[in-house]
Amino acid sequence: MHVHLTAPEEELAERYRKRATRADVTELASYAEVRINRTEATIERLAPEADVVIDTAHCTAEDVVVRAATHLGLTSRDTGAFVDVIVGGQYGSEGKGHLAYHIAPAYDILMRVGGPNAGHQVIWPDGSVYTHRLLPSGTLASSAKLVIGPGAVIDIDILLTEVAECGVEVDRLVIDPQTMLITKGDKTRERRLKEGIGSTGQGGGAATVRRIERRDDVKLARDSLALRPYVRPVSEVLEQALATGGSILLEGTQGTALSLFHGNYPYVTSRDTTAAGCLSEAGLPPTSVRKVVMVCRTLPIRVQSPTGGTSGPMAQEVSWKDVAQRAGRPVEQLTSVEKGSVSGNLRRVSEFDWALLRKASVINGPTDIALTFVDYLSAANERARRFEQLEDETIRFIDEVERVAGAPVSLISTRFHPRSIIDRRAW
Repeated sequence: MHVHLTAPEEELAERYRKRATRADVTELASYAEVRINRTEATIERLAPEADVVIDTAHCTAEDVVVRAATHLGLTSRDTGAFVDVIVGGQYGSEGKGHLAYHIAPAYDILMRVGGPNAGHQVIWPDGSVYTHRLLPSGTLASSAKLVIGPGAVIDIDILLTEVAECGVEVDRLVIDPQTMLITKGDKTRERRLKEGIGSTGQGGGAATVRRIERRDDVKLARDSLALRPYVRPVSEVLEQALATGGSILLEGTQGTALSLFHGNYPYVTSRDTTAAGCLSEAGLPPTSVRKVVMVCRTLPIRVQSPTGGTSGPMAQEVSWKDVAQRAGRPVEQLTSVEKGSVSGNLRRVSEFDWALLRKASVINGPTDIALTFVDYLSAANERARRFEQLEDETIRFIDEVERVAGAPVSLISTRFHPRSIIDRRAW
């Protein structure tokens, strides 16, 4: 968080005149002489880059402390334990990973549900991109405990590779003993879905079917020697956190419109992707929920079937060329990145679906909306560091999103960059 303090030059001159001096420090005679210094003379150039600008001429020192602390999230009136849920409001690939990484440092426990069919991309401070497929997206953004709940499905090879690449210590990761394991046979059985509706074919659905059928060949995390160091009842970890005032970030995968129950069947995934579904998979009570953050793109996308089949309906499908022309950027720039993070297939794109926004809001009951890809409305938005620096048309768009969703747009992603999130949260 970059908080920029400013004041008129005459105010600064008066403060300098009244400053407390020390005998062992030689200072300049006036603020006018100080202003000759190159750093002091150009300090105001940092204001456009700041997240918050505070004019201290109209504040006491205590006012400045209170305002800065509020923006840092240190003055929330909420106390005790809580669970915040982050879910997708459309067809997945809304940018949940980027946002989860951003807010992760505020939590004691990071928990992810779903399976390896959903890739959540994060961008680290050095600019490198990493795709999480089973570990929470905030794994390297904090030192919080990592939890995989009983409703998840795991590909052991993918998980252990991710654990090694992220340097996760054994005592940091907890996997519930009842978490389902995916086999090679599960992936083979999903081949027809991969060719038909654009499924990623990672075996999660087939594994879930075997579990529902109570088949003899079902293997859970408790049956794996490789996972034994991490296996422990997740309920114990969560119960302890809730009893001692801990904070939990529950990260959903995919999107509401892909829910097995609430999506457009059969163009759906194998689980309930809503906030309620995520809580059920995790084993968390609804009464513990503080916030539900629903993530939406300015232009929704769906995966593309590699064989020409349809991956499901979209309200008003458009071409990437149309999107590029409106945003004012090369179409090659969009098509090079708009590919499934797991499937690698080019995505389909449509106009913003207001009816879907309303439906997803009714189902999930979001307390907050996170809006991503506002640079697709206008390339100029990617330079914005504060809300008022967004294009006027974008601000009007956000205002209408808030009205239709019935919740504030608290997080805005202007591009895929470490310094690209406008954080308007009051929590």
